[in-house]
Amino acid sequence: MAQVLEFKLPDLGEGLTGAEIVRWLVEVGDVVAVDQPVVEVETAKAMVDVPCPYGGVVTARFGVEGTELPVGAPLLTVAVGEPADDRPAGGASTAESEDARGRTPATEGSGNVLVGYGTAEAPARRRRVRPPRATPAAPALPAASTTPSVPSAPVANGRPRPARPAVAQARTPGAADGPVPVISPLVRRLARQNGLDLRELTGSGPDGLILRADVEYALRAAAAQSRTGATTGEPHTRADRAGAPAPAAGTPGVTRVPLKGIRGAVADKLSRSRTEIPDATCWVDADATELMRTRAAMNAAGGPKISVIALLARICTAALARFPELNSSVDTEAREIVQYDDVHLGFAAQTDRGLVVPVVRDAHARDAEALTAEFARLTEAARSGTLTPAELTGGTFTLNNYGVFGVDGSTPIVNHPEAAMLGVGRIVPKPWVHEGELAVRQVVQLSLTFDHRVCDGGTAGGFLRYVADCVEQPAVLLRSL
Repeated sequence: MAQVLEFKLPDLGEGLTGAEIVRWLVEVGDVVAVDQPVVEVETAKAMVDVPCPYGGVVTARFGVEGTELPVGAPLLTVAVGEPADDRPAGGASTAESEDARGRTPATEGSGNVLVGYGTAEAPARRRRVRPPRATPAAPALPAASTTPSVPSAPVANGRPRPARPAVAQARTPGAADGPVPVISPLVRRLARQNGLDLRELTGSGPDGLILRADVEYALRAAAAQSRTGATTGEPHTRADRAGAPAPAAGTPGVTRVPLKGIRGAVADKLSRSRTEIPDATCWVDADATELMRTRAAMNAAGGPKISVIALLARICTAALARFPELNSSVDTEAREIVQYDDVHLGFAAQTDRGLVVPVVRDAHARDAEALTAEFARLTEAARSGTLTPAELTGGTFTLNNYGVFGVDGSTPIVNHPEAAMLGVGRIVPKPWVHEGELAVRQVVQLSLTFDHRVCDGGTAGGFLRYVADCVEQPAVLLRSL
């Protein structure tokens, strides 16, 4: 018989824990080639076509379009290899026909996880993954149908590991009376706060010990099932953290918006920033009249037009060269501040899918014209949803131009794990004392939120004052060119 291999959702980028199925590119029964894209998914960072590392016949798919799956959950199964009757001459077994590295042609695959994102070489050995067994509450489905929602045991680096838990469809006999293998009180509290019955989980730790990761995985699975139930009219039964029952799906006057995709990732990152970073904010008003005149003169000289954000980015990189403490992050485990020589400048971009932060690599090495071009390219990619994970990670400092929303000021939240963010309000005519007289000038409010662990207020104030000086007198930049 042909061997059935299970392809799981790979890790699609730094910090990503899952993805939403947008569109299946293959059907059950289709023949796929090695590295052929089989599904289009949306992560918290970008739209990605996921290639399958196996070639063969698709026997099952996991999840319908719109379903969110965690990393490591099955995507599909593929039947590969030759029938049992077509073994090598002499009746050699599959194990006997392995090559020198211990791989069989049927199971070798490409080793690729995601084409174009630094895929690894094929592992030294891949073991056979059995198809998921049916549970008493979920009878086995024929190969031509979609697969059940309970995943089988994951495989990491070619070696099977204990299965991640999923919310049980039916409690096994005696489960209610047996002891729950949990040691950590934090695990118990996490389950209790989210209305999760630990007796319905199978732990992945030694001797079935239930770990925190098992509870978090089960909660994600329950959330995915809850969203699926909402589309079919099934009521929500899990209580919220306050202990009151959550409103049922379809309740008049109640709209439930899942925190998933980009919105979910933003929520997680902002929460982590507020939890881990002791931030502080300082701000100053600046006269941007000369900056705007300088930009107008540069654009009047011919060549590509220079954007305001490019000039602000150039000012930021010059300021970070003077105050490198703010171009850093904190390694909490090592209790060390990590300072970076290069400036990878993130900037906030609002899209139809939510707020994303593309990163301009090596911003310190680009002039205003090159910065303008890169900002334009990344902004267009953000709006079209084609940013790659590499273009959304690795930032060391963020520039947030919230003035495009018509507001003057804000207190930015640091983009974890960075140490600081500069916020820029709208540039508008305001009364201003200029050269001892009241005049109408182009005024902007600048705000800096910083991690107080990396520096004190003197450093942060010095950085912000230098930025304001460059905005008011762009010639100050000439000293750093």
